[in-house]
Amino acid sequence: MNIKIPEGFSDVLQIRNAAERFSEAENVANRILASGVALHPNMDHAAIFTDPPHLVAGPLKRIGYVAGWDTRCYPSPVDGCDFINVPSGLPDGHTALDRGWFRYVAVVHPVDQAGRDEMLRHGYGNPFIHHLTWGISPPEGAETSSLAGVVAAVRYMVCARDRIGAALGNTPGTLILALPAFVLENPKTRDVLSECVASVPGNSFQLEPMQGGGLLIQFFVLTGGRIEVALRLNTTQTFNPKSVHKISQDEISTHQTDA
Repeated sequence: MNIKIPEGFSDVLQIRNAAERFSEAENVANRILASGVALHPNMDHAAIFTDPPHLVAGPLKRIGYVAGWDTRCYPSPVDGCDFINVPSGLPDGHTALDRGWFRYVAVVHPVDQAGRDEMLRHGYGNPFIHHLTWGISPPEGAETSSLAGVVAAVRYMVCARDRIGAALGNTPGTLILALPAFVLENPKTRDVLSECVASVPGNSFQLEPMQGGGLLIQFFVLTGGRIEVALRLNTTQTFNPKSVHKISQDEISTHQTDA
């Protein structure tokens, strides 16, 4: 499968580190595909830091993105400062998807001057791409209405995390598992899920209910949180609030170290 990079990106958004991020994302995707993990051709989402938000949300709107896609915003405690993540999304079947554009964009902006100063002090530019996320194609049997279907997705992502880590020579970040509430409310099914992630160190995964139904499983694959992968099924929201808080606080920084 051929992966896609957004066509005409620099004509829409002038972002200093975009070429570097896209080159890195393409390299990572090819290595993931070579490891046997299937990806969707388009990226699941991009996270772009900006102040003010209209520097990014405005140009995206002209392409066809809907700002506030899921009518939510997501508080994001990054570097001990307060940021807000407001997603934009493309409707199903939009022509921009054919041109390789992301399904979603997380437009992340600081709440106050302290956050703005922290965002800018590293010299990446304003706006800058924080990370790019590839969507992992779900395995056969994965679905969200049965325990067996959810387990299939979880087992696959545990395996994918190991394979991607080996392919990239890097320890992946925390495995975030936002799953249908019914599988977490029953102690017996929760025990089954715990067995699925038994090979993952206890401080390297987080189980939580997915608000609005469906599931979203994700993890970063490079040091510094520059490239991420995600598997989503039947989600009605762009992200899960608890996941965003965990990832923002523990996995994301406006200072990104080299792998």
